[in-house]
Amino acid sequence: MIAMSHPTGNANVRAVLAALDDARLLEVFYTTVGVRAENRLPRLLPRKLRQQLARRSFSTQHARIEFHPWHEMRRLAGRQDINHVCFDLDAHVAGALSNHPRQATAVYCYEDVARDTFRLARRQGWTTFYDLPIAYWETSQRLLREEAQRLPEWEPTLVGTRDSQEKLDRKSEELELADVILCPSQFVLDSLPAKARVNKTCVVAEFGSPACEASTEDSNRNGNGPLRILFAGSLTQRKGLADVFAAMRQLGRGDLELVVMGAPVAPFEFYRKQFASFRYEPPRPHAQVLELMRQCDVFILPSLVEGRALVQQEAMSCGLPLIVTANAGGEDLIEEQRTGFLVPIRSPEALAEKMEWFASHRELLPEMRTAARAKAAEYTWERYGAKIVKTVRAAMAREEVAA
Repeated sequence: MIAMSHPTGNANVRAVLAALDDARLLEVFYTTVGVRAENRLPRLLPRKLRQQLARRSFSTQHARIEFHPWHEMRRLAGRQDINHVCFDLDAHVAGALSNHPRQATAVYCYEDVARDTFRLARRQGWTTFYDLPIAYWETSQRLLREEAQRLPEWEPTLVGTRDSQEKLDRKSEELELADVILCPSQFVLDSLPAKARVNKTCVVAEFGSPACEASTEDSNRNGNGPLRILFAGSLTQRKGLADVFAAMRQLGRGDLELVVMGAPVAPFEFYRKQFASFRYEPPRPHAQVLELMRQCDVFILPSLVEGRALVQQEAMSCGLPLIVTANAGGEDLIEEQRTGFLVPIRSPEALAEKMEWFASHRELLPEMRTAARAKAAEYTWERYGAKIVKTVRAAMAREEVAA
């Protein structure tokens, strides 16, 4: 049986939780702030807090769910950082399992929330499953430091370069203690040290796609007006925003409109100085994100470092073909000139070429929209969960044979 932990929960965590629980492989799930899905939230709670808790509802049929909320509550109040939350949850899980091991014979943990739990698991002879949601830190640091040299004015947006040595050492130990590494994309798998790829079981399990129903009210679909290109994500050069701006400056076409949605990490004047003529859209609830996507024509994300940017599949589900890099983690989503284009990192010229191609071939967009939706539909959360379960069962069977 497996003990699983994650500090906040998201779509892929919920898919793993549901799959392991349905397969009767999960004993307990540890998290920070949350509620059980069947519990009604008190109406007297402040609206903002109710919305936060609603996003953190968890459901299992067979396994226990245990909450450890204190550090996360302090973080939500602006009095703690995410590192303290992750490290504290990791220590709490290790302590809880040490004092009350029950039926656990394996642990399933995520990056930055695994070291102490894995140390305990090794002492107990348990199998350790390591879910790595983004490229391994050595690859990430190399790419981001190169980028700081290439575009120094964008360096303040490269938050990942500021990780402490303590945090990096934790990541290294987590990888060393892992028996099985779950990666959301080939890019993440390729980012691992060669020794890990050879000596450990490494599996790529691609995320599922969210539903986005086609709408007869979708705007900008009839060929009128400028071609609307959407960038969605935090406004950083880790996601290639500087190269998008450079491509737009290079093209200088009036029939292209760049829509940028996401949270700024620098003063807003900085972005306008880089490229003034973009339409800014602030972050919003998920349903409204999908609504905005349906109003655009093409999705662009030339990331340098990702795991598997789920926003790519969200955009495809809404009928947007892609212009992305392999480092965005969705290389398998691209069928050239059918679902979009793959471009190299750090290449405004390639981005401009593909934007211009779309502007010159707008008659192909209806067919590409259909192909994008069909491609996204191939990736379901059920398929993702089934691959995780298959990997877990195989690894635990090997451990039983070895024992």
